Amino acid sequence: MSAQATLLFLYLADDVTNAVTAVFRHNPPRFLARTPHGYHDVALIRKDLRCAGFADAQIETQTKASCAPSARDVATAYCLGMPLRNQVEGRDAGLFSSLWTELPEAIASRRDEGPVTGKVEAHVVVAAR
Repeated sequence: MSAQATLLFLYLADDVTNAVTAVFRHNPPRFLARTPHGYHDVALIRKDLRCAGFADAQIETQTKASCAPSARDVATAYCLGMPLRNQVEGRDAGLFSSLWTELPEAIASRRDEGPVTGKVEAHVVVAAR
């Protein structure tokens, strides 16, 4: 995977967040910033586990490649495959179509036509009480 592809993929969550904010200027859904992308600090996760009574937490960061055939497919995953959709519809279900139009354009604006490829990471936690 090229460095350019990796860099472009890192912008996806930011592209999605910015597109959602453009549609919901006064009260944007913050699911992406809070949950999958906002809780990433391994030291904080380890501290939270200790506070919750877990000992010997092992945290392993796994890196994988991710590829979608197009920006529209990425938009589909973010809009239909995550709780972000519930937050959008809970604010104004009528604006979902606006987001559905803007999101693929926002994602495609930073990259060429065709597949969207890049790096994804996840922290895998194993802990015992």
